[in-house]
Amino acid sequence: MTVTPTTAIVLAGGLGTRLRAAVPDLPKPMAPINGRPFLEYLMDYWMAQGITRFILSVGYKHDAISGHFDNAYKGCAIEYSVEETPMGTGGGLLLAIQKLPDAAAFLLLNGDTYFAVSLPALAQFYADNRADWAFSLFETSDTQRYMGMDVAADGHIKALKAAESTTAKANGGVYMVNPQVLKTPLGRYSLETDIFPALMAEDSRFYGIVFSGTFIDIGVPADYQRAGDLIG
Repeated sequence: MTVTPTTAIVLAGGLGTRLRAAVPDLPKPMAPINGRPFLEYLMDYWMAQGITRFILSVGYKHDAISGHFDNAYKGCAIEYSVEETPMGTGGGLLLAIQKLPDAAAFLLLNGDTYFAVSLPALAQFYADNRADWAFSLFETSDTQRYMGMDVAADGHIKALKAAESTTAKANGGVYMVNPQVLKTPLGRYSLETDIFPALMAEDSRFYGIVFSGTFIDIGVPADYQRAGDLIG
């Protein structure tokens, strides 16, 4: 039987330098979209699919997040994993998994990315392939901005970088993860340039599935400006 996760870790600790000109005083996940923090839209979407607990990996100006949400949002429990010094996306994740309630697979989200993914479909794909990491991918022709992955027909990710092409299967920042493969000691790491390559070298099972739902990355000012039309 496929088990759909009920806990999500949200990576919300970045400095947000690309968005600083548009939103100078807030961490990226708190950037206002039609008068509401982006993070509310993100949590609303995943709560509607069964997430009942969020662990927010926070750092930069984290008081703006905890001060707004406190320990619950619309009845959904919230915990905070606070980076006292910047640890990167990978280091922040390693710190946050210490707050997981058990060793079950969890949902991992980028705090500045909205991707309309079916959680039951992602969980089924994860289970069918006995994956350690199930990536949600989107197809794009903007290969200058988004780096594609080398993905086999069955979804097995053979390489984190694909050969040059006019289209790409790119990482959408929504994952289902087996926490038992995350054994790296705490430290400062990038998820994409440190943790992912290390796990692939250890033969962790990386699989990716393409979804066609709305994708928006508010870390880029131009996309932030149009986010309200897509998710508001």
